[in-house]
Amino acid sequence: QVQLQESGGGLVQPGGSLRLSCAASGRTSSSSTMAWFRRPPGQDREFVSAIDWSTTSKFYASSVEDRFTISRDNAKSAVYLQMDKLTPEDTGIYYCALDPDGVNSKYTFAYDYWGQGTQVTVSS
Repeated sequence: QVQLQESGGGLVQPGGSLRLSCAASGRTSSSSTMAWFRRPPGQDREFVSAIDWSTTSKFYASSVEDRFTISRDNAKSAVYLQMDKLTPEDTGIYYCALDPDGVNSKYTFAYDYWGQGTQVTVSS
């Protein structure tokens, strides 16, 4: 089993920045993909970004690729999401996810483990 815990959400003004963190514990594999998804108000969960174990492959949704940066520290079993130039459309609950098979998917069904989420609100 793997447990994921997100942190770093909050309220920020448009144009501002936030850095989300996700700490994994338990039986994490050495080939896992870690990802961030979000659920905007009234909408389904959507892909934001993913990173493979080697950290050489990174994937972004088109809506965030010029503003968000994903990274991970395997020694700490952690993944991060630096979010810059935030807009109100970035508001939502942000979830950390882990796929032990390392498929590098943008689909929720590929991920076996999920955190409980952290709220990000972008508003003036």
